[in-house]
Amino acid sequence: MTLRIYNTLSRRLEELIPIEANHVRMYVCGMTIYDLCHVGHARMMMAFDVIQSWLRTVGYRVTYVRNITDIEDKIIKRALERGITIRQLTDEMIVAMC
Repeated sequence: MTLRIYNTLSRRLEELIPIEANHVRMYVCGMTIYDLCHVGHARMMMAFDVIQSWLRTVGYRVTYVRNITDIEDKIIKRALERGITIRQLTDEMIVAMC
């Protein structure tokens, strides 16, 4: 069974062919953490978690990286609104996320 992914560059479905045989590398943009998690965050995380789990199940070695955006205009604004540092806000949201 193959995984077909929509390629936004070619604008068509294409079979996943890893650059390195049997090793898939996934870099997924994660959350911008200026507030508590919500259902939209869960949807994104679940979708990519399911994909990487399926890839491992069918025998691929998977490097799965999901970032956390910890500096961005919304974060700066929220920290100022709350009267705390950006670092205090992002640390609080990371703990709440985990």
